[in-house]
Amino acid sequence: MTTNDKLIKNKLGLIELAKHLDNVSDACKVMGYSRDTFYRWKEAYEEGGETALQELTRRKSNRKNRIPEPIEAAVLKLSNENPAYGQTRVSNELRKEGITISPGGVRCVLLRHNLHQFKLRLKALEERVAAEGLILTEPQLQAMEKAKEEKQAHGEIETEHPGYLGSQDTFYVGTLKGVGRIYQQTYVDTYSKIAHCKLYQMKTALTAADLLNDRVLPFYEEMEMPVLRILTDRGTEYCGQVEKHDYQLFLGLSDIDHTKTKVKSPQTNGICERFHKTILNEFYQIAFRKKIYSSIDELQLDLDKWLKHYNEDRTHQGKKCCGRTPMQTLIDARALVEAKKLAA
Repeated sequence: MTTNDKLIKNKLGLIELAKHLDNVSDACKVMGYSRDTFYRWKEAYEEGGETALQELTRRKSNRKNRIPEPIEAAVLKLSNENPAYGQTRVSNELRKEGITISPGGVRCVLLRHNLHQFKLRLKALEERVAAEGLILTEPQLQAMEKAKEEKQAHGEIETEHPGYLGSQDTFYVGTLKGVGRIYQQTYVDTYSKIAHCKLYQMKTALTAADLLNDRVLPFYEEMEMPVLRILTDRGTEYCGQVEKHDYQLFLGLSDIDHTKTKVKSPQTNGICERFHKTILNEFYQIAFRKKIYSSIDELQLDLDKWLKHYNEDRTHQGKKCCGRTPMQTLIDARALVEAKKLAA
């Protein structure tokens, strides 16, 4: 609700209250307005309805101070061609063409056309591409890529269908007496939130590849969906020399693209981080209170039972799930995968 909507609501409230109480003075005392104000609003409402109650500005624009149309057109043209340019950059670039306008003047033009933010300029560009079929220039493509990277840096993952992008990470479970350190390899589909986990006693490239080979790829083959890309952090189990690193070699053989998180930006892999918090609260903390595990296999059995519940029974509030279970979300998205196959 905008500020103007709230003002209209207050004015209507005063008019309705006076009608309900059948006493203008009492209504004005309750709402804190004068009788003159009430009668002015009542007269306006009777003549023009709710529209007449809008707060109209008394300021009149001074056309003499308006930026000349040719300069305004030049500002808009340069901003459309280079969405990443800010007001200062636009001002400097126009000065090289002999057009003088201050950064503040540029901002006024962009504000008038709702283009004063980078994301708004990108949105306008996308709408023009969709409506007019424009071919993007190199600066426009770079701006699009920059926006995509910034979204990922803040945990906003672009995902089109199940298998389009998987998120993989390592989770330190703890130390079991008589067993040693326990690590969990985690894979979460960024679209459906289907999760696969397997426990290991070490954190290596081989264990990272084993999760994909043993759990993830067989599942997606059964569902007849390809895994196209995987997002990981820059840990040694995921990154290394391509020709010698087990995980990198496995991705190459499986024809899976590898995307790495930005340096010092753990939130880029936020989907796995959020899942680790869930599995810690809903499985591990409860399981270790109820039972003493003597082997990693015993713990894996209980983990698999919980994962079945998580994937098939537990509703998820994610952006794509919208209250459905991860498995139901994946099944409902089969048509998206089929459409992508046909398009290819």
